[in-house]
Amino acid sequence: FFHASTQTFSKRQDDLSYGLRATSKKKFVKRDGRTQPPGPVKSSPDRTINIFEGMTTVELAKRTGQAISKLQDILLNVGEKVESEFDSLNIDVAGLVAMEVGVNVRRIHSAEGEKVLSRPAVVTVMVHVDHGKTSLLDALHQTSVAAREAGGITQHLGAFLVGMPSGASITFLDTLGHAAFSAMRARVAAVTDIVVPVVAADDGVMPQTLEAMSHAKAANVSIVVAVNKCDKPAADPERVKVQLASEGLPLEEMGGDVQVVEVSAVKKTGLDKLEEALLLRAEMMDLKARIDGPAQAYVVEARLDWGRGPLATAIVKAGTLSCGQIVVVGSEWGRIRAIRDMVGQLAAQATPAMPVEIEGLKGLPMAGDDIVVVDSEERARILGAGRKKKYEKDRLRKIEEERLDTPDVVEEVTERVEMPIIVKADVQGSVQAVTDALKSLNSPQVFVNVVHVGVGPISQSDEQVQGSCVKIAGCRVIDGEVTKTCTMRLLWSGEVVFEGSCTSLKRGKQEVETVAEGNECGLVIRDWHDFQIGDIIQCLEQVRRKP
Repeated sequence: FFHASTQTFSKRQDDLSYGLRATSKKKFVKRDGRTQPPGPVKSSPDRTINIFEGMTTVELAKRTGQAISKLQDILLNVGEKVESEFDSLNIDVAGLVAMEVGVNVRRIHSAEGEKVLSRPAVVTVMVHVDHGKTSLLDALHQTSVAAREAGGITQHLGAFLVGMPSGASITFLDTLGHAAFSAMRARVAAVTDIVVPVVAADDGVMPQTLEAMSHAKAANVSIVVAVNKCDKPAADPERVKVQLASEGLPLEEMGGDVQVVEVSAVKKTGLDKLEEALLLRAEMMDLKARIDGPAQAYVVEARLDWGRGPLATAIVKAGTLSCGQIVVVGSEWGRIRAIRDMVGQLAAQATPAMPVEIEGLKGLPMAGDDIVVVDSEERARILGAGRKKKYEKDRLRKIEEERLDTPDVVEEVTERVEMPIIVKADVQGSVQAVTDALKSLNSPQVFVNVVHVGVGPISQSDEQVQGSCVKIAGCRVIDGEVTKTCTMRLLWSGEVVFEGSCTSLKRGKQEVETVAEGNECGLVIRDWHDFQIGDIIQCLEQVRRKP
């Protein structure tokens, strides 16, 4: 496909109209060499619409007054892949499509609008576990965050606005450092301006540190490295710098643009230098955002409160988010009932780079979802339903692709011991991270099957799901034969602990009635779920004898 301008596109259409069959039967239009094709189609000077990054084809169709199918045809003509009318469009593509239908556009970016102000930098702190990140944040905003963390490890992401001694403000996103929570760090890097990997001076660069830097590079955000625990006797900041340079990080003292700041969270030394480095980097980036118009915001965490309902922690990137607005968050929607800042105080609105917690959504969104302000509940329902349908379609397509790409692996999984697991956590981000970590534990012997996930405490429905998970005993017949109609007696250390009927007996995948000596089988005993390795099962058959 070729990327043509509006004039080229319209001229090509006009050229093709000459020498073709006319509307009248058996007549042709003769092209006159002196006749010039009509000029390019001009946009109506009094018709201008606002476009922004990430708007959907549905939104563009409504603003231009055109049919969705027509816009999709134009997208195909300019080489854009069209899967759904709810897909996000690049702002340049949206502008091209609008011009093709004769409408002028006004681009609304995060730094463009009628009211543009400087905004605080959004800084994400990423680190290997126990390298002192939470203590560093504690030292920066003089609170006891570290003392409240379970086991000294950050349990889920937090967002808070910190006022620096210089009078400037910085929005910090606090992410966890243990290896199981890669999904959270990747999610947060997409909404941040500066990433601060924290490295312990006595431990050096660790895998999670390298992962944090890779997320930052992929998201194209600035990096400022903090070398913590410089007060310890075994601290060696120079070794850390060599390790960072060997990983391809362009350090400032070696001619690059990445600053390395030596600090001690315990002794509270070097914090002023870290603050200065962050503010200098933010000043160089000239961070600005419009405060007028619809808000552009992202969910960084979500949780379920039994008294207040679904809650979403969000960062506003541009515009203003206000109480009473109708929003679509991923595939969920609702009217904002309340906005609270990070200390729990009610706020009427949220401005750029301000971390807030919003309530009023109909369902629990996913961390990383964008927040779109719409003008009516009907439109919110349509957009939410469309996104939900698309998410489900994408999920089914992914499952089908995995099945087709790895048929042998799928076949092997059915032969392995299946471990059904229910995942419940306090926030949505932790659910995602724990689920991803569990799925990575699959082995040739055990298949981890996450049968249900959710946010909040364990409920009665979760117990019902657990009860529905059938426990299968993998056995080898060492004497005689096993018959499905027999009564099964379970022995622990020679003592009878249970007797019950057999509800299922399988050889491989096939349901059978008997299994002979020397063969392996899988069986299910009614009302018994506590099988242990080494259990002995006796097959009892009642035989009536004549007196």
